[in-house]
Amino acid sequence: MKKKSLVIVESPTKAKTIGRILGEGFSVVSSMGHIIDLPQKKLGVVIEKDFEPEYVTLTGRQKVLTEIKKEAKGKAIVYVATDPDREGEAIGWQIKERILKGANILRVTFHEITPAAVKEAFKHPREFDAKMVEAQVGRRVLDRIMGYFLSPLLWKKIARGLSAGRVQSVALRLIVEREREIQKFVPREYWEIEAKLAKGESEFSAKLDKVDAQKAQIAKKEEADNLCGEIRQNKFVVSEIKKSEKKRYAEPPFITSTLQQDAFNKLRFNANKTMFVAQGLYEGIDTGADNPVGLITYMRTDSPRVAPEAINEVRSFISRSFGQEFVPETPNYYKVKKLAQEAHEAIRPTFVSRHPDSLKTFLTPDQQKLYELIYNRFVASQMKPAVYAVTSVIIEAGRYQFNASGSTLTFSGFMAAYNRNGEDEESEKDKEKKNIIPPLEKGDSLELLNLLPSQHFTKSAPRYSDSSLIKALEEDGIGRPSTYAPIIYTLILRDYVRRIKGYLNPTELGFMVCELLVEYFPKIIDVNFTAALEDKLDQIEEGSLGRIKVLQDFYVPFKESLDFAQGNIKKEVITTDEVCAKCGKPMIVKWGRRGKFLSCSGFPECKNSKSITSGVKCPQADCGGELIERRSKRGFFYGCSNFPQCRFTSRTLPEDKE
Repeated sequence: MKKKSLVIVESPTKAKTIGRILGEGFSVVSSMGHIIDLPQKKLGVVIEKDFEPEYVTLTGRQKVLTEIKKEAKGKAIVYVATDPDREGEAIGWQIKERILKGANILRVTFHEITPAAVKEAFKHPREFDAKMVEAQVGRRVLDRIMGYFLSPLLWKKIARGLSAGRVQSVALRLIVEREREIQKFVPREYWEIEAKLAKGESEFSAKLDKVDAQKAQIAKKEEADNLCGEIRQNKFVVSEIKKSEKKRYAEPPFITSTLQQDAFNKLRFNANKTMFVAQGLYEGIDTGADNPVGLITYMRTDSPRVAPEAINEVRSFISRSFGQEFVPETPNYYKVKKLAQEAHEAIRPTFVSRHPDSLKTFLTPDQQKLYELIYNRFVASQMKPAVYAVTSVIIEAGRYQFNASGSTLTFSGFMAAYNRNGEDEESEKDKEKKNIIPPLEKGDSLELLNLLPSQHFTKSAPRYSDSSLIKALEEDGIGRPSTYAPIIYTLILRDYVRRIKGYLNPTELGFMVCELLVEYFPKIIDVNFTAALEDKLDQIEEGSLGRIKVLQDFYVPFKESLDFAQGNIKKEVITTDEVCAKCGKPMIVKWGRRGKFLSCSGFPECKNSKSITSGVKCPQADCGGELIERRSKRGFFYGCSNFPQCRFTSRTLPEDKE
């Protein structure tokens, strides 16, 4: 009887899907992610030996390790089919080198879990990519060095349990600096004047643009009112008309960062939720006939490349569903940014024939929404641009010049499948489209129906959302597709940042951590330095730089800053006016697992501590307690100081009615 082959993947869901595709000749097991990694309680890197990593079996993974060894016995070939990225390559390499050393092990990669893609991949197994493994080891070692040495400094100065990291700390700095901009921002009042005009029965709007050929700048209401009084005395005459055609082009199919951005803007999914839902769609959904099958391609990618067969399929679909006039003469190709992993594909549906409507009974509501977003974006990416007829009019009213513009959609193009505007606020372009300009000729007199002065205030830059932070990190060249969601999750977990109404607000603790790192490690958490380091790590994978050289170049200046910080850093003490009820010494602010609290400055001799209340009375009748901010695995909430006698909780702080 022919021996079975063993296939190793990361997750049980993926194992189930691939097992059904490959059939009886294969045994498929899950590694449950990493089995071998750096130790949790020590550095695990021998710096003196060219930064040699000291790998160990992770706690709790011995059972998985034993099962893999047992399954590998007597197998002719062991295939490692972990994810097609650096992380997946490294997981597989560790299995090959440290768990099944000497076995006949080959690497298999595929970017979609469909019968055709998986079977084709197993026809062309390969050796492990040593450069990709080197790049992953370099990243892992670098991140461990930073985290291992920086985190204790935060413990020494602020509180235990805090952490710092290569991308995490730069992301925190962006959030904190944006918050400082908002705090310093002083709104400036300005006014606009809109004219409601008519030509015959047709009405449209125009805005005051210039006064005496100079840009109109109106600071106060009185000034706006005076101008309106003068403007009304003039005749409105068309002085110039311009007609043009504008095209609006489809955007590329999703990569990881753009999927996370659009999922936030359109669906209000945070980055972590987006990746969790996408993982399920990738690993396999039971759709009845094929049960189960991956519905989307691999969701950690920075390449907009699409396989030729997928392009052919979607072009045929567009022709059938929308008409041949929506299909461009040649396929749309999108620019790949420098150092993107071009072997990867964009995030797209594995089969365009699986329309979102046909899968409603098999998907959860969240899966349905995300799949539909991915599906429509991919279809739109291979369609012709939308076309608008644009009319711009300059209108003279004495020394005042008004501008009016309007556009009409003449060909919907890709917008028939996907409208990329997902924000809540109506854009200026959308308002422009609703302003329909009637047929006009140069020299036409217009009837003034009304003048509408309106007050406005300049606005500060908004706080970062998951979407805008990911966009900023990506534009600055910081982090990679797999890092964005975990970074935001860690910032919230450490209570450096809180997500309030979808936006990332730095906490007092976040400010303190950022200030300490900027003071002692300004270069390490500099945006440009971090981007350059990211670039070097990518070059290890290209083979143009050596891992040891990159680590040495980083470590020497880092060690200098570290030594200075360790010798000069002192414990941050925030004193309060409150005195200890037990010994009379001042109470100070500390941070613990459940958040901020008051502790006696005489600790450890006096161990008295107490919660910091919000000052808002508990809304429960006859309770008498005050609400305290508490922390759980689900995040922050407010609970009563009389717990457990009173069990009132709330996610938001109720108004104090007294």
